[in-house]
Amino acid sequence: MNQQTTSRKKNAAGQGRPVYVVDGARTPFLKVRGKPGPFSPVDLAVQCGRPLLLRQDLPPDAFDQVILGCVNVLSDEMNPARIAALRLGMGEAMRAFTVQINCGSGMQSIDTGFRLIREGSRELVLAGGTEALSHAPLQFKEEAVEWLAGMRTAGSLKQRAQQLTELRPGYFKPELSLRQGLTDPIVGLSMGETAEVLAHLFAVSREEADQYAVISHKRVARAQAEGWFDGEVEPAVSVEGELFTRDDGVRPDSSVAALAKLAPVFERPFGQVTAGNSSQVTDGASWVMLASADAVEKYGLTPRAQILGSEWSALDPKIMGLTPVLAMAGLLRRFELNLQQIDLWELNEAFAAQVLACLKALDDEEFCKAALGLDAPPGEIDQAILNVDGGAVSLGHPVGTSGNRIVLHLVNAMQRLGAKRGIASECIGGGQAGAMLLETV
Repeated sequence: MNQQTTSRKKNAAGQGRPVYVVDGARTPFLKVRGKPGPFSPVDLAVQCGRPLLLRQDLPPDAFDQVILGCVNVLSDEMNPARIAALRLGMGEAMRAFTVQINCGSGMQSIDTGFRLIREGSRELVLAGGTEALSHAPLQFKEEAVEWLAGMRTAGSLKQRAQQLTELRPGYFKPELSLRQGLTDPIVGLSMGETAEVLAHLFAVSREEADQYAVISHKRVARAQAEGWFDGEVEPAVSVEGELFTRDDGVRPDSSVAALAKLAPVFERPFGQVTAGNSSQVTDGASWVMLASADAVEKYGLTPRAQILGSEWSALDPKIMGLTPVLAMAGLLRRFELNLQQIDLWELNEAFAAQVLACLKALDDEEFCKAALGLDAPPGEIDQAILNVDGGAVSLGHPVGTSGNRIVLHLVNAMQRLGAKRGIASECIGGGQAGAMLLETV
């Protein structure tokens, strides 16, 4: 198994200046229901960015940089980071750029801001992620594009008439770009099919995946009922005046018996991955505010957590969902930590089977020796401290946002539970993964 892991040999805790997470907010995650949702990617970023900036009581132009992850950028919102910064009133001089690394885009924005502050070139960075999957464009087939080109280049009435005779109704049956985007062009597998591969390799049963999905829904429902998302989730208001206050894809009454009735989506009839144990297609945005020690002192900010380091890894796209194991193990090795020294974990729930395969891989001696070069496996993460308030199976997975959300929620959950140290990680379409180590202040 080939792997490529970008890691620094030195202990990152001792490199550069400390970088703090001082605040963050996200929108409610809104499930896609067959039509464009009420918000564009920039709309979503503004909806949670405005209350975040207001509650910190500092001038919007105090920031040095805005970085925003977004995968499906709309044609009328090119560089959504810059558009969002201007709409948030952060000033014409605000530098802003958009990053895209599929599911890791929201975490990449944090990591880029972290490195800019650590090296001393920035003091205060707004790093986020946004995605409106309900607005993913429809595309014409290649045959339709060629036919239209023929019409445009026809030089005479006769040539146009001839071109019209070649028109076929099927040319203009549109294809959803999102479907194409969720298929890896190198290996030709959809993301769901790669989850099926992992389920086979690590013997994840359909019942295990469904049980995990039920737990995810119940954990989110409990967090909503207990108010644990208060302060993290900011209400959003559409131009029509409709108010959205909470994640709306949660099914508190979910059960293994009900999920067992769903047909496999990708490998019929015997596959493990269904709509019920996969992440939901969702719209949403999230921001995290990063600051240096100087910015904390200058603006009277309250640090909530310190980012200690990050790790980015890659392997065969056919098993892309396994890459978080490499990234998480790389962080543990670099910081000389073991599983027992991590109090909380966030692992993005692209698919229940994918999460469970990662847990089994960390406890698999053969895999850890071959893929990680370890004499003994780190062990299996206790699910009691993994995604303690649910994850993408129940919340949804707005692709460019999720990596940001899991970092934000990890900080909130660590503070609420009195935890010291946590790791957030996600698999990335194309066979990559990112992981980030944080410690409460």
